[in-house]
Amino acid sequence: MEINNFTHYKFEGWLPNDWEVKDAADVCIKITDGTHDTPKVVDSGIPFITAIHVKKGKIDFDNCLYISEEEHEKIYKRCNPSKGDLLVVNIGAGVAEYAFVETDKEFSLKNVALLKPNSDLLHDKYLCYHHAYKKENIAHRVKSGGAQPFLSLKELRKLKIVLPPLPEQQKIAKILSTWDKAISTTECLIENSTQQKKALMQQLLTGKKRLLDESGKRFENKWKKVELGEISHITTGSSNREDSSLTAEYAFFDRSIDVRTSGIFLFDAEAVIVGGEGQDFVPKYFEGKFDLHQRTYAIMNFKNAYGKFLFYHIGYYRHYFLSQAVGSTVKSLRLPMFQKMPIKLPSVKEQQKIATVLTNADKEIELLEQQLADLQQEKKALMQVLLTGKKRVKLND
Repeated sequence: MEINNFTHYKFEGWLPNDWEVKDAADVCIKITDGTHDTPKVVDSGIPFITAIHVKKGKIDFDNCLYISEEEHEKIYKRCNPSKGDLLVVNIGAGVAEYAFVETDKEFSLKNVALLKPNSDLLHDKYLCYHHAYKKENIAHRVKSGGAQPFLSLKELRKLKIVLPPLPEQQKIAKILSTWDKAISTTECLIENSTQQKKALMQQLLTGKKRLLDESGKRFENKWKKVELGEISHITTGSSNREDSSLTAEYAFFDRSIDVRTSGIFLFDAEAVIVGGEGQDFVPKYFEGKFDLHQRTYAIMNFKNAYGKFLFYHIGYYRHYFLSQAVGSTVKSLRLPMFQKMPIKLPSVKEQQKIATVLTNADKEIELLEQQLADLQQEKKALMQVLLTGKKRVKLND
């Protein structure tokens, strides 16, 4: 059946009439998986890649394990990944996660499947993008069974692959690769900016580097040692999480990272918010009306202290909280632990200067993160139209 040069396929909807849908087994020369055993790990040897080392389209060789050449040879006879192959996690919580093999060096796999595309029918990078587009649907289908998610080789061989003509596959892959390069570049910029900010915090929040005052002279005054309770008022809320929602008017803070809201507010102030339970105790900075969970702390009403400086100071020295927290499974903090937190305090003017420098660093990172989100959204939209034939590429462009 054809409508406007489109052909209907049972599994894929309407596709261009010169496109086909085939089982993965028909367009791959090999579909297999690595070992399900656990070979002996050694300090150095052949890289041994498991499911946790396959994520976001890449293989994490930096944190992988190693096995002996003898163990590797046994696994490699059955499963021999090489450049251009697609790896797919086929067991466990990360099922359907994938990586494109970009190296010629040998390595072994465990709980990870291997698809070798037939280059006469299927472009290797196109297969990778095709799987990325289908990944969530595959994972949802496999995980809905209730037991440990498992994507069998039989299921992998029957996966439906939408096949444009090979030149069009190549062009689609080239276009999407351009977006990948832009995404990768932006991720590197974010990492560099994050490291630069860490270096700034290490220098500025310890007094190793002093900034210039308004007259252009370096700050020289000594920093005072005080306790957090001496320069602020610290309190907890009285609400439970059930008192919050996602659609009310005022901000609601608890130990989670969710952006929740409340129909009432208990405080109207500049505050540094720290969850009283958890594992990281990362602070948040807020100005305005808010409500607070009964096990979350608000640090407010600063005396001879600049709020944004305290926010960065507490974040940098939060290892103090980790050292003071009690509990084996869930760490928790008590009010006296906050009150006695040691603070190194420069003059208010220097605090303001330091906070401004670090705030500008945060804004740069936030701008890059927004650019990254935009690129990722653009790529997602491109995949949706290019991999379904809704938009055709021009092969001579």
